[in-house]
Amino acid sequence: MAARERVIDMPNNLAPIPELYVSHDSAQKLKHEAASLPSWDMTPRQICDLELLMNGGFNPLKGFLSEDDYNSVVDSMRLADGTLWPIPITLDVSEEFAAGIEPGQDIALRDQEGVILATLSVTDRWTPDKSREAEKVFGADDLAHPAVNYLHNVAGPVYLGGAITGIQPPVHYDFRGRRDTPNELRALFRKLGWRRIVAFQTRNPLHRAHQELTFRAAKEAQANLLIHPVVGMTKPGDVDHFTRVRCYEAVLDKYPQSTTTMSLLNLAMRMAGPREAVWHGIIRRNHGCTHFIVGRDHAGPGKNSAGQDFYGPYDAQDLFRQYEEEIGLEMVDFKHMVYVQERAQYEPADEIEDGVTVLNISGTELRRRLAEGLEIPEWFSFPEVVKELRRTRPPRSRQGFTVFFTGLSGSGKSTIANALMVKLMEMGGRPVTLLDGDVVRKHLSSELGFSKEHRDINIRRIGYVASEITKNGGIAICAPIAPYTSTRRAVREMIEDYGAFCEVHVATPLEECERRDRKGLYKLAREGKIKEFTGISDPYEEPASPELRVDTTGVDVDNCAHQVILKLEQLGLIAG
Repeated sequence: MAARERVIDMPNNLAPIPELYVSHDSAQKLKHEAASLPSWDMTPRQICDLELLMNGGFNPLKGFLSEDDYNSVVDSMRLADGTLWPIPITLDVSEEFAAGIEPGQDIALRDQEGVILATLSVTDRWTPDKSREAEKVFGADDLAHPAVNYLHNVAGPVYLGGAITGIQPPVHYDFRGRRDTPNELRALFRKLGWRRIVAFQTRNPLHRAHQELTFRAAKEAQANLLIHPVVGMTKPGDVDHFTRVRCYEAVLDKYPQSTTTMSLLNLAMRMAGPREAVWHGIIRRNHGCTHFIVGRDHAGPGKNSAGQDFYGPYDAQDLFRQYEEEIGLEMVDFKHMVYVQERAQYEPADEIEDGVTVLNISGTELRRRLAEGLEIPEWFSFPEVVKELRRTRPPRSRQGFTVFFTGLSGSGKSTIANALMVKLMEMGGRPVTLLDGDVVRKHLSSELGFSKEHRDINIRRIGYVASEITKNGGIAICAPIAPYTSTRRAVREMIEDYGAFCEVHVATPLEECERRDRKGLYKLAREGKIKEFTGISDPYEEPASPELRVDTTGVDVDNCAHQVILKLEQLGLIAG
């Protein structure tokens, strides 16, 4: 009698899911063929999206959204066929590139070193209404939202849609043992015999409140714990992922090894609050999880232009709950955790009776304590985490920083910048570099003209050099005109990844600048001999809230430079 086959009933969350990769042999052939196709060099965000498309993290998507799918997702959080999907996954390209691409054509998608990762069979090409996308997806067309700013000022104006054929994943040289595809995690859970898995999403270092929250969540769900931090793109100004992963690894041994694991997720966050929570849930379902922790103000970007939070503290939980069954995993909702001194433990803020001493340190307060080298108590964080954070974020008086002067031609930017440089060099302690507009034009941007596009490129080059100086502990002083708000913001974000950014608006009025006109430029601009001249034939967008505003009319240079020194002292960047 033949032996009876043993049939194992595999839970749906552990069965393999579809990927978009072709076989190794097909990939080699396709790579050769793709070399002759039109190529698009992908941005970091597009590479994050592509990786999760190819490995099944964005299942059921088969590629970048078509125009119909995009419109449906923007309007109703659903693909055109009715499938729940809350965030548009689009390939944004330049008008110049799009003009040479027709639906029905294949293009090669390359990483930033030119390596072909996939091909895209283009089915759609369209120019989206980005203001509508911002209103619908992020709740407001407000540039204070980092994803709305990205949409308007970074992303290309044309979208391409179509199916992806995956050739190879992007290469990651960091923390390779911690990076798992959805199918690798599902295989790990099968091997460990885990059936119920609760995922914890984080883009911040883990402190004691997070540990208590995750312990409680795993206990409530009677599940094993997957710590699943995002290491793709997060919010500008966040702690870099290298530091964060070292912090995670430092506290992993505080968790029971038999019931906890950690894996890194190369996701480009949009900070879309409620919609993002639903998206995170779908992604974690694809990674084999059965439960997902949605905390207070999940994936919120902070304050809007009016100083209000973009989303309510529990909006994300409410939306997730509405779609929970369709998402396919259960929400474990958690409130704000605070430390009760009398009981020496963390508890949900809304469950604490009156009369007890509640201790809490906000993210802002933590950053202040790190910046000023102040004590961070053990009830708040683990010494190992604080040690890692201090390695990356020394006190402000030992960090690199950038002073960025902006103002009209002839306003006095360069003169104050030179005086400031001398004063800082006199103090000593850190190397000081002056990136004056005219000097940079001569050495870095001699091939550029004065069109808006070329002026933007020039300012971004200055920003890049300043960010490198700042990263390496030096002081960069920049003195370009920098007339456009969006470009100054891009430079600020570039630099604030590594240190402080102090914007000084030299607000000398146009009439005074024109009266000085040492180089005769205003006269030529008035005569129409210089086109696109800032303040005459091209706008200067004044900074809304610079760190300092000075007017050099009737004020000597030394006084203006001293005002900057006082501001730097106030910011803790130089010793008083």
